[in-house]
Amino acid sequence: MSPSLVHHTLTKGDFDDDMDLSIVGLGVEYPPNRVGPDALETLAERFYPQSEALKKVLSINRFTGIKTRACVGTVDHPLVNQPTAPTITELNNYFRKEGVRLSVNACKKAIEEWGGNLDEITHVVATTCTNSANPGYDHYVMKELGIGTDTEKVLLHGVGCSGGLAAIRTAANLALGSSFRRKPARILVLACEITTLLVRSELDSVCQNQEVRIGVCLFGDCASACVISNGIGGSTMSEPIYELLAWKHKILDNTEDDLGFDVDPLGWKVILSPRVPKLAAASVPGAFEDMIDSLPSIHKGCALTTATDFDWALHPGGSTVISGIQEAMHLTPEHLQASYEIYMEYGNSSSATIMSVMNRLRNSGEGRENVVALAFGPGISLEMMMLKRPGAVPSLPIEDVD
Repeated sequence: MSPSLVHHTLTKGDFDDDMDLSIVGLGVEYPPNRVGPDALETLAERFYPQSEALKKVLSINRFTGIKTRACVGTVDHPLVNQPTAPTITELNNYFRKEGVRLSVNACKKAIEEWGGNLDEITHVVATTCTNSANPGYDHYVMKELGIGTDTEKVLLHGVGCSGGLAAIRTAANLALGSSFRRKPARILVLACEITTLLVRSELDSVCQNQEVRIGVCLFGDCASACVISNGIGGSTMSEPIYELLAWKHKILDNTEDDLGFDVDPLGWKVILSPRVPKLAAASVPGAFEDMIDSLPSIHKGCALTTATDFDWALHPGGSTVISGIQEAMHLTPEHLQASYEIYMEYGNSSSATIMSVMNRLRNSGEGRENVVALAFGPGISLEMMMLKRPGAVPSLPIEDVD
């Protein structure tokens, strides 16, 4: 971290050119099972009578654009084939085993790529919206990995699909605090979601309340992790995967009822209003401009000021969310290729998805030097981050897409 940041107060929203924060390890773990749209139809036929609401949900299910979803089980999994939907107790017990296992595997991949020692990990920042037990699942992940009990940890709650980026933002601010004290920071960030076992609870609401609930058509399971470094000390000089340049968090006014994930005796219930795609798309241009303004160095010497000059790692909340932001920012499908691919192959795995998109993007060959990461969560909350790919050819301005 540059001495200027330590000895001088920055204007709110400004970012120093030399924060020296980077992601040095990245890992993603999907469960082995894949189910297509027919799995939802099978469960609906087994346990629920036909109704207008169910017909609409099943019709939507065939046209989400998702080919397969990653799942902890098949359509014959015992928990979704009981006479009634699994209780929150049963879901918690399952998450404690399978969620921890997925998380440990994702963390091991990130730690192996980083190449450092476990005793160098200074903090752990975790998130999930599909488990709320105490102690949190991060406690058991750390125990399984062998991370020391004096390692500082934070578990984020209430942030839903934006949790992955919110966790990285939180870790970045913790790393800056360590830099201010001239101490090393190696922060393990992890996200895990098991959503597919909520299928029966969601179908219960569809049939009992005659609600058209599209969340049951979108979500999959995943764990993802990364290691963030502040560049001070350490036993290994890891090559950065992404440098962290800037970030922005914002709550969209009066949208609390549009996007949420409420606790229920049978797990959690997705709240997803039809306004979400338009609300999300409308919020991005202003947030993008604010972040660019906070980083004047990013367009020093060239006109990198338009959205098309960046690659985009967008959390794939749904096909209309992706296409709405694509249109609002005048992007092409190529700008969002990693997001489309993850969405089609695995579905929306809530907070764990964004790091999967980032992982796909960095393995997609040559790309633009700078990347905009973006996710939305309950609130509605917006999380945006500017990343840089070291070694990439500097981006050149291209014409906007009409």
